[in-house]
Amino acid sequence: MFVDYYEVLEVSPNANPDTIDQVFRYFAKRYHPDNRSTGDMQRFNEIVEAHTTLKDSVKRAQYDLQHKNHLRFRRKLADDEGDSTVVERDSDVQDKLLSFFYVKRRQNIANPGIGNFDLERLMDCPPEHLEFHIWYLREKGWIARLENGMLAITVAGVDHANSGDHREAANLLTDQNLAARGLHA
Repeated sequence: MFVDYYEVLEVSPNANPDTIDQVFRYFAKRYHPDNRSTGDMQRFNEIVEAHTTLKDSVKRAQYDLQHKNHLRFRRKLADDEGDSTVVERDSDVQDKLLSFFYVKRRQNIANPGIGNFDLERLMDCPPEHLEFHIWYLREKGWIARLENGMLAITVAGVDHANSGDHREAANLLTDQNLAARGLHA
């Protein structure tokens, strides 16, 4: 889990080394375990760790790269939270995945599985974009991992795919569309 050392020390990412040292000394004295009134071992350890990283110019430069990535990620989450279409898009991705699994099972009942690599290719996206959707479909019981490691639609998944709601949303793929995407029986 990412720890924001600038937040721990309550300083700006633009703070100079002298400011970081001053703030560190203040907090170290305040939260030192020997301080009977305000001592806090966990907080003290966080402060020491933050100071150790930020006082070293090489470690700080490496940390700043991580910090920028973390801030971008937080911004993206905040943007997605305010975007009402995210849930709708996620639902479309899940419907599309379920459609692939449905057609594959229908094409070859004896070998209904689809591997991760094929899913990435079919969906034209990297694995980290599929993780959430695969997790969701598995937790709902609509897909399951087979003994050979492949994923396949379950009976509950077929029932959901056959429901009117799913058909309207997904427009189930035809065998020709699936074959055109490179997934043959």
